[in-house]
Amino acid sequence: MVATGESQAQSKKKRAKAKKEAAQATVPATQPQPSEQEQQLSEALFLDGLKYFMLEDYKQALGFFQKAYAVTPNNAALNYKLAETYLLLDNPKAGLPFAQSATTQNPKNTYYYLLLAQLHTEQKQYTEAAQAYNDLMRNVPDTEQYLFNLAELYLSQSKYDDALKTYDRIEKRYGALEQLSMNRQQIYLRQKNVGKAIAEGEKLIAANPTEIRYLLAQAELYNASKKTDIAIETLNQALRLEPGNPFAHLMLADLYRQKGSLAESEKQVKQAFASTDLDIDTKVRILVDFIRQLPNPEIEGVALQLVDLTIASHPEEAKAYAVAGDLQTIAGKKEMARGNYLKAVKLDDSHFKIWQQIVLLDAELAQSDSLVIHSEKALELFPNQAVFWFYNGTGHLIEKNFAKAVKSLEHGKRLSASEPELAAQFNAQLGDGYNSLKEYKKSDEAYEAVLTHDPDNEHVLNNYSYFLSLRGEQLPKAKAMAQRLVQKHPANPTYLDTYAWVLYKMEDYNGALKYLEQAIAYSEDAAIVEHYGDVLFKLGKRDEAVRQWEKAKLKGEASAFIDRKIKEKKLYE
Repeated sequence: MVATGESQAQSKKKRAKAKKEAAQATVPATQPQPSEQEQQLSEALFLDGLKYFMLEDYKQALGFFQKAYAVTPNNAALNYKLAETYLLLDNPKAGLPFAQSATTQNPKNTYYYLLLAQLHTEQKQYTEAAQAYNDLMRNVPDTEQYLFNLAELYLSQSKYDDALKTYDRIEKRYGALEQLSMNRQQIYLRQKNVGKAIAEGEKLIAANPTEIRYLLAQAELYNASKKTDIAIETLNQALRLEPGNPFAHLMLADLYRQKGSLAESEKQVKQAFASTDLDIDTKVRILVDFIRQLPNPEIEGVALQLVDLTIASHPEEAKAYAVAGDLQTIAGKKEMARGNYLKAVKLDDSHFKIWQQIVLLDAELAQSDSLVIHSEKALELFPNQAVFWFYNGTGHLIEKNFAKAVKSLEHGKRLSASEPELAAQFNAQLGDGYNSLKEYKKSDEAYEAVLTHDPDNEHVLNNYSYFLSLRGEQLPKAKAMAQRLVQKHPANPTYLDTYAWVLYKMEDYNGALKYLEQAIAYSEDAAIVEHYGDVLFKLGKRDEAVRQWEKAKLKGEASAFIDRKIKEKKLYE
């Protein structure tokens, strides 16, 4: 059926009307403009909010800003302040729509975009944050400096390709920048693209031929890519610019070591350590690495030379002497080590471990007078450290200051009440101290306390059994303890002598003779030789006994009766 002309006209009119209505439907209803009175009210509320904002009372500020917003919701500055307040109240999600509204209402304000980017970043919405920066630079002239922020944002997400593209944009705007090359180089390294990192490094060197740090960094890259010879040449180039640079020498030392040129490696590391420009902490770290490799005769010599160089270049640094002491202790240079530890505490006496090393070395060097002096100095600084009371008491014990010894040891034992192992060591020494003071009950109690904790304590088994034999008390018990030691250590002359002496006191002279002969086979200590003479005398071999006494006297450590024994050819005990 063919339509009439009138119906076509009506249809066209209807279509035009529908199109107009559809277009109107897509346009949001315009907010009515606030009246002058409403505008004034909003401004007053906004100002009140600002006062609280400046006072950092953000909750109160938010209340006023919200009231102002109810009156003038299309105020860009008010929306910005609401967004900022929510951010400061740790609620970036609530602030986000206000920041978006602010940029919509005023797309030319830099700070609105920056706040929007920050709110997205706080919520880990990095793509949206990047978009906010890009919108800023598209809408606001002369804001390309925020390309650096955009690049950092990409880096934080490990979006390296996007970061590299952003650096290209920066370079296009600002030209070649040193920092850009460095940043690109770091990205290439993270991408494990050493080749591109090296190429970027060469650009840096070409643009900055006298900048030694770029040469050092480039040498590291060449080393990482197994180009040892090029790395060495690069470092030599650096040394031509700055002779004596310690970091170049250190790197060369490592490279020559890799090549097996040990003599050249040692030469380079010594040159580095001789420099005062190489800081003490770096030297200490390197020396600690040497210490971990000791004992090792191949590196011990150079290590000892390096600590000397460290001290020479840092004579006022306690660390220099302390690390020297550590290395020398392991290398067996105990006197030297203790001397350096003492210099370290003279510069800085606050380190417990250094004082501990000092008294340990005093004990190992058998210098009881120094042990007393140094432990007393340590106790002035660390009066609650039981270990220093132990060494102080031990020093006094060796020096025969028995009353002082037991006083220090008792004090230390009280401090070590919660440490059974340490308490046992105190009791072992207290047993000796109280025995020397003839306080035998306390001595026996101390020894028994040790044996309760450690039945096989050799020091106590030996001394306890020997002292009981001297007193002629509990001889079967003394024999059992001494016998246990001899069974475990049949070649120990001290333990053989103790067991023999217990047998002697029990009048088992043949048994005593047997074990003393074994003891003398291992040691001709004066006490053992004198005991041997005593047993011979008891067995009726007087002339042989006198010969042994004379031999004991020549050694200079015999008993107080030795002269009478020899002169009168009689036994005195």
